[in-house]
Amino acid sequence: MEKTDNSIKEIIQRAKEGNQIAFSTLLDTFWNDVYGFQLLRTKNENDAEDITIRTFSRAFDKINSYDEAYEFKTWLITISKNLHVDLIRKRKKSMLSELDPRGDEAKRVLDETPTVEDQLITEQNLANLLRDIKKLKPHYQKVINLRYFHEMSYADIAKELDEPVNNIKVKLLRAKKLLAEIIKKK
Repeated sequence: MEKTDNSIKEIIQRAKEGNQIAFSTLLDTFWNDVYGFQLLRTKNENDAEDITIRTFSRAFDKINSYDEAYEFKTWLITISKNLHVDLIRKRKKSMLSELDPRGDEAKRVLDETPTVEDQLITEQNLANLLRDIKKLKPHYQKVINLRYFHEMSYADIAKELDEPVNNIKVKLLRAKKLLAEIIKKK
């Protein structure tokens, strides 16, 4: 679905006005460009995806500072590149101090096993949905679980995962899109 320059400008304007559908459209339109750019740079799917999520979070947070004299895609790639540089700096600093708290968090997330919520889902005849959710990457599973099964607000999820609210919104948006694609493939 190729979008014209004028339609992109209209979508950006609607996003500046706070239209969530416009944000979703921008995410869908430019996700592959930003993700592909980061995949080439990082050679790591998880890092590429994380940086891409952060890119859209930052872009949506700062959408009013976007200058239409530049291509929107170029603006996104610049944000993405800066986030990658920040990630490299943080990792170097982390290696120097020999502290890696992210590793402990990753182990806790990976060690989570199905709980009482899973049994409840089965009892409510939602086993297929759960099976589809489990096809998602762990961080997407986590945000969907917290939002829809624990009924937590965006702010509570952000606090729980120690991430900005906009990151949580982008992750949920992406998780729902990926889940819809899994369900459609059946």
